[in-house]
Amino acid sequence: MAHDFNEFKKSGEKVLEWLKKEYSGIRTNQATPSILDGVSVDAYGSKMSINQVASITVSGPKSLLVAPWDATVLPSIDRAIREANLGISVAQDSQGIRVSFPDLTSDRRELLIKTLKEKLEEARIKVRTEREKNLAEMDKKPELSKDDKFRLKNDLQKLVDDINSKLEESAGKKEKEILQ
Repeated sequence: MAHDFNEFKKSGEKVLEWLKKEYSGIRTNQATPSILDGVSVDAYGSKMSINQVASITVSGPKSLLVAPWDATVLPSIDRAIREANLGISVAQDSQGIRVSFPDLTSDRRELLIKTLKEKLEEARIKVRTEREKNLAEMDKKPELSKDDKFRLKNDLQKLVDDINSKLEESAGKKEKEILQ
């Protein structure tokens, strides 16, 4: 009798996607529009994400251009980006709002790497929680022999190790971006 690990695999992929999304919001030396994903703008009487009221384009290696579709929301966008405290500079020009990414200081790099490692640990905890749920399910199945349980636990551990290596790889790539 085999145990179905499909749910575990799906949850592992969700954790990996979550981690990648979290890492996309961490600023590096490169201009990336995804850093503004978490910024909400007061527009038209409600909170909206910036990409719902403006287009965001990369206008150079260290700058973005936020061009609102309606010029009346320009001050709200400017205020929202400044209040988000992302470590970027904001200036209005004739085309919209220019967002500049200053060079990272060594202190800021250390802080970003610390945040990066905290997110990695959160992801690992989620994987461990899923592993524990699967182990508990296996223990509840009386039809599994001790040998089957041992084999299934080894299979599960291989899946956990695989997901953890993918998480480590993602963290390593982001750390290299920060250190550049």
